Amino acid sequence: MKIWTSEHIFSHPWETVTQAVWRKYPNPHNPAVVGTDVIERRVVGGVLHTHRLISSRWGLPTWAQTILGADRVCYGYEHSEVNPEERTMTMRTRNLTFSSTVSMDERLVYSPDPVDTEKTILRQETIITVKGVPLTSYMEGYLINSISSNSFKGREALEFVISKINKEVEEIMSTYKRSTTEIFSNTKRSIGEITESALRSVDDISTAAKKSVDGLSDAAMKSIDDISTVAKKGIDSFTQPPTSMPRI
Repeated sequence: MKIWTSEHIFSHPWETVTQAVWRKYPNPHNPAVVGTDVIERRVVGGVLHTHRLISSRWGLPTWAQTILGADRVCYGYEHSEVNPEERTMTMRTRNLTFSSTVSMDERLVYSPDPVDTEKTILRQETIITVKGVPLTSYMEGYLINSISSNSFKGREALEFVISKINKEVEEIMSTYKRSTTEIFSNTKRSIGEITESALRSVDDISTAAKKSVDGLSDAAMKSIDDISTVAKKGIDSFTQPPTSMPRI
């Protein structure tokens, strides 16, 4: 049995890193993993439990294929627990293919860096046991060295997904800002148009009212003049003497 451990710090918040874990594969930076299938997912006591089937290629050399069998797509069983309250994500994986001769148990834990909560620590442990075949110790050493030398591929794959997530967030924020600006512009333009229309309506009403008042004033003045003229004629007819006296 051989054990390999490592620790890596991601310069990203725990929420971002754990989101990227679910979107990690398929990934051009780690093409060995060819597929993931969710078998079961449930929430128990606020903790998300997920069971997945992982399909991958080990890329065994010829001598290892002679001992274990032809190189082919291998399967592994993964169980993960995400505790949002404690901000921990624990993943345990065990191989199903070659399990009668090779036991490969992997455990990964993602948690916030206690020094800087904007960073995330990945603690990884892999235990390999080979039994029932020749070159047991050599085979264990080869698999451990292979995992160690290829561990950076998994981290690069995760950084690749995180960069995509950050880009998506930036695009969403840009679209939001652009939409908000357009809404404000359209609202301002609509308010301006409404205000202009209201002012124009008020001006029209004022003009019409002034015309009506002027018309009434003219009519009233004309009526007064007519009444004055008639009254004057009546008074004149009473005050003027007759032009000739009738003969007796």
